[in-house]
Amino acid sequence: MPDALATVRPAVPNYGIDADRVGGRDSVVAAAKRRWEGRYAVDEFGGDPHLQDFLFAPVVGRIPVHLEGAEHLPREGGALLVANRGPMFTEPFVLSGAVQRAVGRRLRLVGLPNPPLLGVFAHKLGGVGRRAGDAAAVLRAGHLAAAPLAMQISSTSAGEAPRPVIAATLGFPLLPVAVRPGGPGGVPLRPWAVTVGAPLLPPDDTEPGDPLAAAELAEQVRAEIAAMLHGARGE
Repeated sequence: MPDALATVRPAVPNYGIDADRVGGRDSVVAAAKRRWEGRYAVDEFGGDPHLQDFLFAPVVGRIPVHLEGAEHLPREGGALLVANRGPMFTEPFVLSGAVQRAVGRRLRLVGLPNPPLLGVFAHKLGGVGRRAGDAAAVLRAGHLAAAPLAMQISSTSAGEAPRPVIAATLGFPLLPVAVRPGGPGGVPLRPWAVTVGAPLLPPDDTEPGDPLAAAELAEQVRAEIAAMLHGARGE
């Protein structure tokens, strides 16, 4: 079976117009000239598509990843991906590269560290604030976003799900994702393995922000991720 990541090729440089889909890269000279002349766009969330295509996309796109469940990734529209996270915050970048290569879309990373100055740069590269409302706004704008489970010492353990973010984004597809190193003992000696589960949705009559529905979905997505991680360890 062919690798699900060998599918989407970037288009020509989009000059910062398309905030959702990854474009091609300018040359170093052309990119520097564009930055100097200010001919690039910044979206309403602080994202800088031109900078993402030039700096971020090539880096995460080269992370070796084997992806399962690519058919669950939406080709358009908003959705929230929830994935496990280890102590080094590596998993969101691995997932970003997998999504980029599979469906050609940018992945907004919820809850990136936001120190002075560096926080602005993180937003330019697609980071989103920790507030649940920020994640909801990103999904309403039609983007993909990823929120991590609570950090665990072991990168193959499932921590607590981000219930406030799930509550704020009720009604959008919620995809459980397991991200694990390919080597023994959690060492990334081989390609990372990313498994995307089927989307979870609350009952049809659920009200926006329903805390009970959010709690149930939070536990469900954590359990799904734990099962995928446990199944991988048992292989």
